[in-house]
Amino acid sequence: MTLSIRWKVAIGMLLAVTGGVVVAGTVAVQSLERQYLAQLGDVLDANARLAEYGLQPLFRPSSPTPALSRLQEAARDLGNRTTARITLIASDGTVLADSAVRDVDLPTVDNHRVKPEVAQAFATGHGQDIRASATTGERTVYRATLLTQPPDAQPIVVRVALPMVQLDRDIAQLQRTLIGALAGALLVIALLSLWLTHSIAAPLSEIAQTARQLASDRRIAPIKTTAHEEASLLADALNNLADQLYARIDELSEDRAQLLAMLTSMVEGVMVLDYRSHVLQINPALERMFGVSRAEARGRPCAELFRHQELNDLVISSLRSRTNHEGEIVLPLSNRCLHIEVSVAGGERENEACIVLVFHDMTELRRLENIRKDFVANVSHELRTPLTSIKGYVEALLDGAKDDPVASTKFLDIILKQSDRLNLIIEDLLELSKIESGRVLLKEEPVDLRPIIDRALATIKPIADKNGHRLVPLIDDNLPPVPGDEGRLMQVLTNLLDNAVKYTPAGGTITVNSRLITGTGSTGSSEGGIELTVSDTGIGIPEQDRPRVFERFYRVDKARSRELGGTGLGLAIVKHIVEGHGGQVWVEANQPHGSKFVVRLPIRSRDTMVTQASKV
Repeated sequence: MTLSIRWKVAIGMLLAVTGGVVVAGTVAVQSLERQYLAQLGDVLDANARLAEYGLQPLFRPSSPTPALSRLQEAARDLGNRTTARITLIASDGTVLADSAVRDVDLPTVDNHRVKPEVAQAFATGHGQDIRASATTGERTVYRATLLTQPPDAQPIVVRVALPMVQLDRDIAQLQRTLIGALAGALLVIALLSLWLTHSIAAPLSEIAQTARQLASDRRIAPIKTTAHEEASLLADALNNLADQLYARIDELSEDRAQLLAMLTSMVEGVMVLDYRSHVLQINPALERMFGVSRAEARGRPCAELFRHQELNDLVISSLRSRTNHEGEIVLPLSNRCLHIEVSVAGGERENEACIVLVFHDMTELRRLENIRKDFVANVSHELRTPLTSIKGYVEALLDGAKDDPVASTKFLDIILKQSDRLNLIIEDLLELSKIESGRVLLKEEPVDLRPIIDRALATIKPIADKNGHRLVPLIDDNLPPVPGDEGRLMQVLTNLLDNAVKYTPAGGTITVNSRLITGTGSTGSSEGGIELTVSDTGIGIPEQDRPRVFERFYRVDKARSRELGGTGLGLAIVKHIVEGHGGQVWVEANQPHGSKFVVRLPIRSRDTMVTQASKV
């Protein structure tokens, strides 16, 4: 358990005071005990000499051996006069007399030969020991002296014992005094230490709390300075640190927000790698390109995440050479073409950017380049054919054919037709260019399709009758209006009918059908559309060619198309007009043979149409 500085200071002071009092008490007790023992030793020496003097007559050579009763009486008499316990001990340890023991109990006293002071006295003449008495139970000082006797007499030790009752009382009183003093001192020290530590710890606690708030990225109020110089300096330093940190955080947050905004809004994919080629960051554009999430990519090796050899080789080359590189890769699944720019950032530590890869999606650009190449080639081819024909017949006229009225008339007629064809191609190109560029604004007004269909059929009928075609209209009279441009919708239907007439053999049938398609959208609103179909019984379109029939200058049968005078742009114009109305157009196989072009236009409720019509 970790203690606060307040408790550490308080406990430290208490321990110091307690230790000091204990040491002082111990020294005092020991000094008192030494002084008492010195005084008691002098008393014991005097009593021992007195006892030896009193017992000496009993052991004179001329005197008979004293009886035990006489020795006991003498020991008791000496004990009363000296106020000490007198014990006579034979050389074998037998207690001959003891002033503190009754006569009847004397035979039951333990052998004293093993007593330390007795053993020392028999050995050296004098002995001393301090211990608790087995008889009285009190702590006692024992002083033993070998009694002077004739050489042939049995050695006898006189032991004088004085209890240390007064010393124990004095020591107990001293201990009680010391304990009281210690308790009082501890109380005072505790209160003083608590006050002192509070005055020190309070500002430190405030500073610590402020530091924790600062570490948790929380805005803090400036710390008020205190009277304590050290705490005031620490508070000022922390306030300065907080100001600098907030300024740095604000700067970094702003930079991070700007960087994230740029990375998020970029259409180019961005990937940042460290020196180990581990992914540090990717942007949403790269997520969409490779179908990986940021959480899945971060921290993983680039080679493991993007299993593309050319990409990995490019990364390895940049890391090794520390130079910028460029390259292109093609994703195998999506066939997307990506141009990669690798820039060296120079990071040398973990979690530090080392190289930055920028992925440019070149798929659409490459597609447009191919379209442009095909368009230029097709336009060149389509324009060269009539121009070559015109040039050839003009050269023939200049070479002399103009003098032949029949030939010149024929040649001029061909030149006129080729000029018309050339003009038609140019007009369609200009029309398609305007539609694609958005320079042609489509009207949005309620359009009734029935009159448009009737006019388109009337327009194409002379050509159909000339070729023996049968026109069959299957029109629903209850069709709601569609929002759109009447003139452009007329152009769509006319181009589809003209295309059907050109590619349908004589005697064939061309059918125009219309029907209402209803449905319910996800929001519960009414959705639906009108489906127009133009079907024929002509040569049909192979399945592999159907997705490309709406491309510019694309023809299934190029020779037959030029023979019939088509520019190859009509269906492309139809597609752009229909999509400009929010609709769809496609081609299907007509059964049992021929083609069926389907145009689906969205409709709106009649109230919406009325509102929009009023706005127009």
